[in-house]
Formats: sequence, structure tokens, C-alpha cells
Amino acid sequence: MRFLKSFKYAFRGIVYCINNERNMRIHTAIALYVFVFSFFFHLTRVEYAVLFLTFALVFAAELFNTVAEELCDLNAASFNPVVRIVKDMASGGVLVCAVFSVAVGVCLFWKPNVFAQILWHFTQHPILLLLLPLFTAAAVFYIVLGPLGIRDRLRRRKNGNRERFFGGTGK
Repeated sequence: MRFLKSFKYAFRGIVYCINNERNMRIHTAIALYVFVFSFFFHLTRVEYAVLFLTFALVFAAELFNTVAEELCDLNAASFNPVVRIVKDMASGGVLVCAVFSVAVGVCLFWKPNVFAQILWHFTQHPILLLLLPLFTAAAVFYIVLGPLGIRDRLRRRKNGNRERFFGGTGK
């Protein structure tokens, strides 16, 4: 039972980071797009392993960066130059991982003929040309607002509609 609880706590930490860290949402959105478009490139199992390890490295770096920030904020009520250095180093670690993940992406995906195939695929399926901006807009909302912000907006909208329909407080 303790073993299963450890998964629950770990998942809760990941969800906290997604809910509270815009950069983690940027990383997850980019990873989703890269994964979806990876099917056009017919990667080998080893190439997918490299891709997934790259995703994991960036996500883990962002999680550890959040840990460093939270611990620093917990221990320093006001400006502290050491806290600034620790936070800068933690975010630098994320930057290193992100930059090298781009390098991995270039190695895996720099195939201009496949870019032409993707373009051809989208022109042959016009519905995809309509869906791509919708998914991109959804990704932007996810990045900017986060899951909790989206949830709160939907609740306010739902309650606002209920108030207009029923009048008063919405009860």
C-alpha cells in the first residue's frame, strides 16, 4: 500500500508543477507536438527511446527547478543573494536540458523531404488545416492559464450563465 501511495504523491508533485509553472506547461505542450509530428518521420525504436529520454530529462529538470525555487522561497523571507544564485543555477540547468533537447530534435528530425511530406499531407486533408490552429489556440490557453486557470474560467462562465438564466446568485 505504501508503494502505491508513493506513486500518488509523485503524481501529485508533477500535477503541482504543471499547475503552477508556466515553463512546465510549455515543455509539455512542445513535447506533445513533437510526439504527434514524430509519426511522420518513421523513427526507429532507438530514436523513440532517445526522444522519450529527452522529454524525461527536460521534465525532470523543470521539476527539480521548481523544488529549488519552492525551498528557497520557504527559507528566505526577503532578498538573499545566495537564494538568487541557487535559483539561477536551477533555471540554468533547465536551460541546458532544453537547449540540448533542441539539438536532439535537430538530429532526429532534420529531414527536409519529410517536411515537404507533412505540408503535402496537410494540403490533402483540409480539415487538418482547420484543426491545427484550434489545437494551437488550445495549447496557448493551456500554457498561459494552466489547467486550474482554465477550470476557473469555465466555472465562472458556467456560473455566469446560470445567473443570467435563473437571476440573482445562481442558486
